[in-house]
Amino acid sequence: MNASRFAIGIDLGTTHTALAALDVSLASAAPAVLGVPQLVARGTLDRNELLPSFIYFGHASEGSLALPWDAERSYAVGAYARIRGAESPGRVVASAKSWLCHPTLDRRSALLPLAAPEDIEKISPVEASFRYLDHLAEAWSFDHDGAALGGEDVILTVPASFDAAARDLTVEAAYAAGLENLTLLEEPQAALYAWIEAQGARAHELLQPGDLVLVIDIGGGTTDFSAIAVLDDAGKVELRRVAVGDHILLGGDNMDLALAHGVAEKLGRDGKTLDRWQMSALGFACRAAKEQLFSEAGRASVPVVVPGRGSDLLGGALRSELTRDEVERSLVDGFFPNVDAAARPATRARAGLTQLGLPYAADAAVTRHLAGFLARQKQATAGLPGFSGAGGLLRPTAVLFNGGVVKASALRERLLQNLNAWLAADGAAPVRVLAGEDPDLAVARGAAYYGLVRRGGGLRIRGGTARAYYVGIESPAPAVPGVEPPIVALCVAPFGIEEGTEAELPPQQLGVVVGEPVQFRFFGSSTRRDDPAGLELERWAAGELEELSPIEITLPAEGRRAGDVVPVHVRASVTPVGTLLIEAVPLEPLAPDERWKVELSVRSSPAD
Repeated sequence: MNASRFAIGIDLGTTHTALAALDVSLASAAPAVLGVPQLVARGTLDRNELLPSFIYFGHASEGSLALPWDAERSYAVGAYARIRGAESPGRVVASAKSWLCHPTLDRRSALLPLAAPEDIEKISPVEASFRYLDHLAEAWSFDHDGAALGGEDVILTVPASFDAAARDLTVEAAYAAGLENLTLLEEPQAALYAWIEAQGARAHELLQPGDLVLVIDIGGGTTDFSAIAVLDDAGKVELRRVAVGDHILLGGDNMDLALAHGVAEKLGRDGKTLDRWQMSALGFACRAAKEQLFSEAGRASVPVVVPGRGSDLLGGALRSELTRDEVERSLVDGFFPNVDAAARPATRARAGLTQLGLPYAADAAVTRHLAGFLARQKQATAGLPGFSGAGGLLRPTAVLFNGGVVKASALRERLLQNLNAWLAADGAAPVRVLAGEDPDLAVARGAAYYGLVRRGGGLRIRGGTARAYYVGIESPAPAVPGVEPPIVALCVAPFGIEEGTEAELPPQQLGVVVGEPVQFRFFGSSTRRDDPAGLELERWAAGELEELSPIEITLPAEGRRAGDVVPVHVRASVTPVGTLLIEAVPLEPLAPDERWKVELSVRSSPAD
């Protein structure tokens, strides 16, 4: 731990980014959200607590998009970029966080904006994430007499369900922005930390041993579920994260698209058709209209304008409106339908050819995803003192809502209606709602508070990795036509291993191939909670293990012949930023520190 003055919490969101700071030198300090300087209109600078996660690349004819610290800037980050998205969608980067976790793309490749005109140099999802964080770093330095944000204790949040590659790329973007004193924190945990900080001493009264808090976090790009158990540790309250849901690319972006299609249908009935460019612009416009309706309780409708194409842009604009009834009917019934506890997300076969785009969830029903999570994690509390583990699903006693989507009371009420119906059918009591902070700011505030908790100043949530991890070991076998060599899954990181610790593997001798391309296969499991490090699985039930993206690399021979199989012992650890590190240590090293390192987050890169 360094001697920094501030604990900085950063919520790098799909739709908004926020920064909160807590002065750890003050005994009664509370997280304060930074008003971020940003362009809100052409030539107009203002401060907002939220920095919209959008980048606009200006046309050469517009001149600079000046900021106080950069008079020649040719792009804008924040509110003005978001506004321009409804007018020039091909010049705006949006949803970079969702692209950052795309499993089949090179996320360091320049691909955004997708429909960019020729005068724009595209950037990668990592570069976009860097620019959001760099804007925060520059704004902080501007407000603090040139002091570097990287000199402070920075806690950067990520979805609990982010895979190791997405975590590593987030760290890469943060390091590029100078944020080297960095810790990653899961967003649902940050939301609960914000609630704990806001409640003060009452948190110990409102959370009792035997409680199970379900955090439902629905943001612009993802839906995240986490379960946190409240335990009794020698008379003191202990919090332990016991379950994390799958990565579900389903959130406000999907809802904006649904609303855009609804408006497009209305325009179509009037004989007006939209091309792909206009549909993209309509999505931006519907996002703004939706948020305006949800934030202004008395507003019945909001006008929606789609730019025309060609030279007569103003005269050719298409106009419609989005009503409160349309929004609630489309979102409540379409994304939060009433289902029973046995419902599961639907799947569909994918087309052989597809356009480049985000891998959205096949089923848009959040309630079906939630039912599947509770059923799959029904044993998450088994064996914990004060929990029975009985029933057909995981039984939360309290729920905390987070994320911009659940700011709408109609959506929260529909979720509660389904959840309590499932619990009643399973013989459990209804949940109570933990009144949370502003869903847009809670994650940043909670992350800053966690900086104080790390110094021993509050109630800490423990959990470690949300999955057990395994590496595939190929067993020698005679070649048989049509039959692949058998694979044994070696557990290298048991469920719940803490970041910054090493797994104790037995002294097992394996062989590693050097000097030629090889593939490392990895698996993860959120249900096999009791597998110890070193356990070998020769077979497993369907759904127990999920194969992760393989790592294809060439381990350097370093004085050995290409293709040599070197006898090694394997070591495994989880780094402080949550990356699984596998080290193959030769039994007879050619140099004192000879070893080969493979990180689960590395894709198409050589080992260290």
